[in-house]
Amino acid sequence: MKVGPFTEMKHVKAIKKILADRPRDRMLFIFGINAGLRVQDILALRVKDVSSVKVGDRISIIEKKTGKENVLMMNSEIKAALDIYLSTAKPKEDHYLFKSRKGKNYPLSTYAVTMMVKRWAAEINVKGNYGAHTLRKTWCYFQRKQYGVSWEVIAKRLNHSSPSVTRRYLGVQAEEVEEILLNAV
Repeated sequence: MKVGPFTEMKHVKAIKKILADRPRDRMLFIFGINAGLRVQDILALRVKDVSSVKVGDRISIIEKKTGKENVLMMNSEIKAALDIYLSTAKPKEDHYLFKSRKGKNYPLSTYAVTMMVKRWAAEINVKGNYGAHTLRKTWCYFQRKQYGVSWEVIAKRLNHSSPSVTRRYLGVQAEEVEEILLNAV
């Protein structure tokens, strides 16, 4: 069963609020909904990759799934969450940014993130199927619906190989198509 995005800003704000006293988890949520990257690529980041970056800086990454180069742009929301985390947790430079609490220096697993996202959704009492990929899909949803970014630009950001993959991924609903049929020319 496919996971969906968080589609309401009130849900995004509610999750940020419940994670206020969990800096690592809050930072993970904020990274996920602001970066447009796959969770596995976010989890591969180390503290040294981001500790000295400023808003507007680019971090080059190689996607695990595709082997293609991609970029993480440090925006103000990610930077603020990162600063809070680094000042409270004081992690070592060579540690994974999203370090698991199990073992010495292992990153969280994608499965662990899926379970976290499911818990967050349950905590704010939002119904639906959610998981690790929800974070990336939430980024897509808000880029398209709130900012009006075209699916072609989103496809480029996601490094999708074909337009049909992106269109499926965005999950355009029949109601949305019917809505535009009311537009008079």
